[in-house]
Amino acid sequence: MTHDATSPLIVAISSRALFDLEASHAVFCEQGVEAYARWQIEREEEPLKPGPAFSLVRKLLALNRLDPALPSRVEVILLSRNSADTGLRVFNAIRHHGLEITRAVFTTGGNLWPYAAAFQAHLFLSLDPEDARLASQAGLAAAVILAPGGESVSEAGNSPLRIAFDGDAVLFSDASERIYQEQGLAAFQEHEARTAREPLPEGPFKPFLEAIQRIQRLHPVHCPIRTALVTSRGAPAHERVIRTLRAWDIRVDELLFLGGRDKGSFLAAFGADIFFDDQTGHCESVRRFVPAGHVVRGVTNPVGSGAA
Repeated sequence: MTHDATSPLIVAISSRALFDLEASHAVFCEQGVEAYARWQIEREEEPLKPGPAFSLVRKLLALNRLDPALPSRVEVILLSRNSADTGLRVFNAIRHHGLEITRAVFTTGGNLWPYAAAFQAHLFLSLDPEDARLASQAGLAAAVILAPGGESVSEAGNSPLRIAFDGDAVLFSDASERIYQEQGLAAFQEHEARTAREPLPEGPFKPFLEAIQRIQRLHPVHCPIRTALVTSRGAPAHERVIRTLRAWDIRVDELLFLGGRDKGSFLAAFGADIFFDDQTGHCESVRRFVPAGHVVRGVTNPVGSGAA
């Protein structure tokens, strides 16, 4: 997938990630399609409440209002398994909340990820692990969004958008992670020290970070986005990461080498609006503090594992 250097950052998001549709989803699961359709149509004038990705989407769309002289830098596309008929409630909610979303796909139960690919989305967010897995297998940056469940960081209305990434299997491939999982820490550290001057292979979220970087370069003084790489790596596995980012001509605003420490309190200190990681345990720990995006990909997420 290729993107033009002037193209906007494109985020595809499922309707269940954007809005709280759990009550209607329960009706669908327990009573079937017809009962679900009646439920939605009867309530289509009732505004839906925000879902786990709502705050992130609102801050992304706010980037378009920073400089009226510039073209829109972010586009959010809604993907939904609703039919067009039941999807009217979703569009009504978009209007109610003042979200600048004009493109949408309603699949009447069909898969969503092929349309994320067709729109050339830099990021696809869903609540469905299988959606995220299939999108990842197709080469997309995709994640299951997990809302904070504990001491979450409060949202600051005018603060910069803060996005944090894990390294291996997220920004980078999972090749080094496989060595760690299969051979242990000592073998991993020896390998990374020996290959310190060889750039790491790129992972699924590199194009997303590149698209963020293009927006950042438009605002060199008061940048509306801050990024962080928060990794369990420590010395001597640090050098290859730094040299890889340098080779890619990508900078991150903050780089945390935690050497195995729990990431949650550090992401709270950064004030992350979302953190992307491939390991379920890390995501569950982090979501006590900030929203997490579980990247269902790589050696820690084997097919059939049921990881979410």
